[in-house]
Amino acid sequence: MANPIVAIVGRPNVGKSTFFNKLSGQRISIVDDTPGVTRDRIYFETEWGGRKLTLVDTGGIEKNSDNLILKHIVTQAQIAIDTADVIVFMTDVRTGVTADDKEVARLLKRSGKPVILAVNKIDSVGNLPPEFYEFYELGIKYGPFALSSVHGTGSGDILDQVLEILGDSETEEEDDDVINVAVIGKPNAGKSSLVNRLIGENRVIVSDVAGTTRDAIDSRMENEYGKYNFIDTAGIRRQSKIEDAIERYSVMRANMAVDRSDVCIIMIDAQEMVTAQDERIAGIAHESGKACIIAVNKWDLPEKDNTSTSEATKKVYDALSYMTYAPVMFISAKTGQRVDKLFEQINYVNLQSNTRISTGMLNDMLNDATTRVQPPSDKGRRLKIYYMTQIGVKPPTFVIFCNSEELFHFSYRRYIENCLRTTFGFRGTPIKLIIREKGEKNS
Repeated sequence: MANPIVAIVGRPNVGKSTFFNKLSGQRISIVDDTPGVTRDRIYFETEWGGRKLTLVDTGGIEKNSDNLILKHIVTQAQIAIDTADVIVFMTDVRTGVTADDKEVARLLKRSGKPVILAVNKIDSVGNLPPEFYEFYELGIKYGPFALSSVHGTGSGDILDQVLEILGDSETEEEDDDVINVAVIGKPNAGKSSLVNRLIGENRVIVSDVAGTTRDAIDSRMENEYGKYNFIDTAGIRRQSKIEDAIERYSVMRANMAVDRSDVCIIMIDAQEMVTAQDERIAGIAHESGKACIIAVNKWDLPEKDNTSTSEATKKVYDALSYMTYAPVMFISAKTGQRVDKLFEQINYVNLQSNTRISTGMLNDMLNDATTRVQPPSDKGRRLKIYYMTQIGVKPPTFVIFCNSEELFHFSYRRYIENCLRTTFGFRGTPIKLIIREKGEKNS
């Protein structure tokens, strides 16, 4: 099941993002050199007191808007009200209680959601300034809590309060037998129709209007193939088209759905085939290391001949050249064409993503690969590969020890990956290779 969501709300410059980064232990914006896979993350999964939580920094939601500041804050607060389980309301002791703080406090209290009041920029929580006590006038039930988001002092008390509010509200233990499947794609690609077809009931609203699904919706089911949790996500649009905060939050929730999935079904519209936006969406799943199936939907609509499927598959792989490991299926969510076959593919790619290979078998493959194609050399110095071992699954992750990481060229890295796939399969899953110079620490 999804983690409880803790949203951080407040005026600009009160320290929301600093608090968020402090709790996450890193600066959260991820940048990748591969075109189409960069995503700005304003959420982070953390654990406190044995409980997993998803923290959300609402401060990044309307950074490109020209609206009035109060409107920004109210919109952020409304998003938190609609989607969060607990809200942390951040204020600034140096500015004191402002009119905007009072407006947001009224909005949050009317919502009925549990709200924790944090008073930030207090250097010593053991020596509270007189201004701290002004914040009691906001009438927030939980707090105020003194906080220094820069130093992290006081954050433990706030997280303890979060856990106390949540109590034993976790409705279900995570079932290890359940495969979490995120259905992702552009708006109107047929995601909700597919989920409805798979689960056999009209659980998700289906409409021809792009963006009908605002949030990630979980649908659990069990059949002769196994147990599944299908996550129908809001359609991911181009960032330039995301004009309002609710839409941006929906994109974030779709990214979160990918993060907690085991398998991603990437929906492609057969009438459009792979667009630049499809490439970006597929990149999100690939970057996250998820097992993937590419489902070309609405295959009942185009005119076809005997070569249509092979030609379409080639088009998909030409556009998604970094995902040729993912099987391509041609389906119709509307008519049910080949939809049942998805269950077998989901099970298969999930199994491949969890595959472990013994170190002995890996090094037999490695010895054969280096004998057939000699490692590269540069200026008289040749790459020597000592051994490799698997250190993880989901995705299968391998460490290769060698004499020089610099000599391990990308082309040879790709060659070794292809040898892994030829020998052991790994159909439907990315592979992660980590190159280490011998003697280098694994940390």
